[in-house]
Amino acid sequence: MQQNEPAENTGRITGWLNRAPNGVFMTYAVLCSFLAYFSMYAFRKPFTAATFEGDVWFGSEVGIKAVLASSQIIGYALSKVIGIKVCAELKPSQRTAFLTGIILIAEISLLVFGAMPDNWKFLPIAINGLSLGVVWGVVVSYLEGRRTSEVLLAGLSCSYIMASGIVKDFGLAVLAGDGAAWWHGVPFISQAAVKATGPVSEGWMPFIVGLHYLPIFLGAIYLLKQIPQPSQEDVITRSKRASMDGKSRKRFFSRFAFGMIVLCTIYLLLTAYRDYRDTYLVDLYSALGYDKTSGTQNLLGNSETIVGFTVTAGLAMLYWLRKWLLQSGLLLVWLFMASGLVALGTGTWLFQAGSISGFSWMVISGVGIYITYVPFGSVLFDEIIAETHHVGTAVFAIYVCDSVGYGGTVALYFLRDTLFGNIDKLAFFTAFTWIITAVGLVCLVLSYFYFQRKANLAIAPDVSE
Repeated sequence: MQQNEPAENTGRITGWLNRAPNGVFMTYAVLCSFLAYFSMYAFRKPFTAATFEGDVWFGSEVGIKAVLASSQIIGYALSKVIGIKVCAELKPSQRTAFLTGIILIAEISLLVFGAMPDNWKFLPIAINGLSLGVVWGVVVSYLEGRRTSEVLLAGLSCSYIMASGIVKDFGLAVLAGDGAAWWHGVPFISQAAVKATGPVSEGWMPFIVGLHYLPIFLGAIYLLKQIPQPSQEDVITRSKRASMDGKSRKRFFSRFAFGMIVLCTIYLLLTAYRDYRDTYLVDLYSALGYDKTSGTQNLLGNSETIVGFTVTAGLAMLYWLRKWLLQSGLLLVWLFMASGLVALGTGTWLFQAGSISGFSWMVISGVGIYITYVPFGSVLFDEIIAETHHVGTAVFAIYVCDSVGYGGTVALYFLRDTLFGNIDKLAFFTAFTWIITAVGLVCLVLSYFYFQRKANLAIAPDVSE
């Protein structure tokens, strides 16, 4: 949270958190941020569980699902560009109202999505993406700049890894009109409410799913509002965090220009790969021979839950390693990210050699890509600011990378069919895996030495800005 700005709330919960043991505070912050972002995915991803099989856009050869996925990602990419300014300048007192308005716009867009003819659904789903792209940055702003930020951001990152598969499974259950057995143990969702809706059409399913998660999101952001500002020890240890105006943003980029360009390059590939895998995960599993009739009803939720817990455990381990080994946080983060790319390449090699199953490969690919991808939106820039003592907010750097990354994802959607139209989804995914492994490792090595040099030159905290 930014310093020298009023806290959002000074009520009893805030006071209790100020007095609570560190473990209690971390548990509270992780659970609230996890629920907030997990719930956001219920407004963004359920439509990808629908196949819209046989539906083409205005009689062309382009499928409706491809148009919808492209439209939402265009809106999401534009939102990331807008977020460079909005999230960097947003004051703590504005967060709750901002998030409430954003999520209501997203749900209303899904209402319009359900009512519109299929050929025109690309308009409301684009607005849906435009509204949701800034949620991550606002939630991160509650957690950055603390001595325990690695743990807090690890818990938050677990939310979107797990949420994608779970909300899609939930969407499939809504489409079927049954209370699928897999979610008897899932909290905060009423089985009776889903059964009462009966079978829902593919157009209306996203709105119904969002409706179930709306109270959870609103409750979570209210609880997030109670989190106190970082302590003075946090500021000394992790550097001061402050809102960034236009001049501050220019100073940041000019100071770290080369490193940011290299990181944006790898993040562009990572985001495009991650989003392609996420959007077409159902199709990839189908190409690998998995379907509903083979007893894999919980396939998406199971695989992504394994991925989520593995990546979160790894991120949390960074906190303890830095504390016990007294090593540079930069070095540990870069080694962690490099291990993800190594896992990505190794898993693909083992699958192609016939040593592991398609399910195992999808899980390893998920673990590998998220181990490299997740730190960009969490601990990477928090660590860079802490070790270079640059006064600012990690959210700004996150959204610079996000805007580039999602721009690359948009290009992928449009260029894949043009440049690689004869390659099926599974073959394209395999080739993309090898490309990202090789290019990513080179970019990581270059960026590490660049930022380590910047950290070595930062002798004292820069408190003059």
